[in-house]
Amino acid sequence: MCHALIIEDERLIAEYLASLAERAGPKSIAMAYTEDKAVGAAHERRPDIILSDVILLAGTGPCAVQAITSHYGEIPVIFITGTPERYLPREPSSVVLHKPIDPVCVMDTFRRLAHL
Repeated sequence: MCHALIIEDERLIAEYLASLAERAGPKSIAMAYTEDKAVGAAHERRPDIILSDVILLAGTGPCAVQAITSHYGEIPVIFITGTPERYLPREPSSVVLHKPIDPVCVMDTFRRLAHL
């Protein structure tokens, strides 16, 4: 069973990513709008894959991901950001996609990283 965590502070974008993720095949999805809420959501249920913005209104996606992976180990991450130049993934299982969102690219990348 695949559980996805979406970390995005823009509610409409978060809901759009959730709809794309649903079409890609996870069994469950959690959404968090801040760094702290993302870490809390991950502690409630370990994500098998994370979709995250880089810059959040409260905290950052990369800091949330680092806190989550320091607890659980490596988890595939898709960073989706309008400022890709501000973040280069440090983990081999991370990918950076650019906004505006390409739905086919998001779903294909999701399936590839989640092994669906």
